[in-house]
Amino acid sequence: MARTVQHVPRIGPDGNGIMRYQLRRANLPKIYAADADLPLPDLTGVLGGLTGGVGKTGKRSPLDLSLDPIIPLIPGVTEPLSDNAPPLPILQVPTPPLESEPFPVSNIKPKKIGYFWTGAGDNKHKDFLVTTSLDDDTFGTIIGITDVPSSGNSPHHLGSSADGKLLIGGGLLSLLKTQDTAFYFDVSDPYHPKFDHSNRGVLSSIVDEIRAKPDGGFFITYMGSAAGTAPGRLVETDAAGNIIHEWPEDVPSTLNILGEQFSPHGLSIDFEKGIALTSDFVVPYTILKPTTGIQKANTLRLWNINSRTIISTIHIPNGAGIQDVKFIPGNPESAALATAVGPGEVWIIYPFRTAADGTQGVAELLYDLGPKAKESVAIYSDISADGKLAYFTITLGNHVAALDISDLNNVKRLDDPEETQPIIGPHYVKISPDGKNLLVTGYFVQAGDISVLNTPADYKGHWIDILDDGSLSFNRTIDFESTFTRTRGGARPHSVVIFDLTDPENPIYY
Repeated sequence: MARTVQHVPRIGPDGNGIMRYQLRRANLPKIYAADADLPLPDLTGVLGGLTGGVGKTGKRSPLDLSLDPIIPLIPGVTEPLSDNAPPLPILQVPTPPLESEPFPVSNIKPKKIGYFWTGAGDNKHKDFLVTTSLDDDTFGTIIGITDVPSSGNSPHHLGSSADGKLLIGGGLLSLLKTQDTAFYFDVSDPYHPKFDHSNRGVLSSIVDEIRAKPDGGFFITYMGSAAGTAPGRLVETDAAGNIIHEWPEDVPSTLNILGEQFSPHGLSIDFEKGIALTSDFVVPYTILKPTTGIQKANTLRLWNINSRTIISTIHIPNGAGIQDVKFIPGNPESAALATAVGPGEVWIIYPFRTAADGTQGVAELLYDLGPKAKESVAIYSDISADGKLAYFTITLGNHVAALDISDLNNVKRLDDPEETQPIIGPHYVKISPDGKNLLVTGYFVQAGDISVLNTPADYKGHWIDILDDGSLSFNRTIDFESTFTRTRGGARPHSVVIFDLTDPENPIYY
């Protein structure tokens, strides 16, 4: 029997990919997502003896793969490989992970929970999900450690299902050890997450942004092809986390992504309007040595999310990597903000306006974030639920910028761009569901000697107060590096999901 998932209505007109959800205890209709009549290509001849991934439904999808490690774990035999395996130019020796000694955790049950998708600092021990308290009186207390069965994945983005029962975390560098690239956690008990399963796509790899489908499942940007080149894909899963499609599949959209660099990183979806935006960042393999330089994109794709087809390509001149895009909640034109990393700029995207050449979608410069943001490798963002405030992490600038966007014709900066903030390498950012705090991770990417991309970091989770005027006050942190130095060679917390269980009848998953 298929797992049943209750439909979860969202709170307010949040255009950020429908990311804030409210679970109500009511007699809601049951959605049998795994039994949906979705057309799947016949890949029997292509896949041969490969085994389809199996999620909670117990069903296999032809597009959902999960492969056993090339070198299986043999206690007492394979552990030395992790220390002695030499770094290779690109592909790495697929050594099995080292086990970590038990870590003492608390049995408290906080109302606010932070799930940090974290890499072992030595790239030898298992990568892991850290469950922590975000309550004021127990802030930073670790209540759970959940290992995945592999190492060296460079954990990347993390997202929650609409019903708050499943988390998915992506691996940026899993491909280099020929490992599965997406990892799913059962959080039906929010205080004791369990690793559920992992999988990989057939056509794509390099998991990036994650957006929940309202009735179960995910849309996920996979920035690279199965070989880490271009084009990537927009991957879709069912409610159990099984891959069911790697979009696009129609001829015109496929020609679109073959004609111009398609390296989707950012993703925002407006399900009510039936549109989505993906932003093209970099070709993944070009961050690896030897390289003639990182291949950066200047484009976004506008999608008809109902038909899963590309409507148009939107260009940002000299954008040099469009890392992030998010719809502005409540905007009457369904406008979105996109970050152009090269020039350090924020652009506004109007998906329903028509460009001079007759194509749908217009991009206009909204705000220049200043010298610290130029060539800063990464600029990620979040927007408040009321659409009035926007925050941007400037990785190499060691800065978090705050903008008042309540009047898009008169954007106001709320931070001091010259201030030296107590943070190093900020990247992932989320506004807490109650709007009182900003959670920022001080880590982007450190790919090691094989790569040209190794950004400074403080390896902390920063819980920053949002003041009444929208400006920020830094005060509390969780130091992952010092906590896990002895047991895992440190820790690399890239992303986070927040559960707010303050009202048990209406929990929020973000």
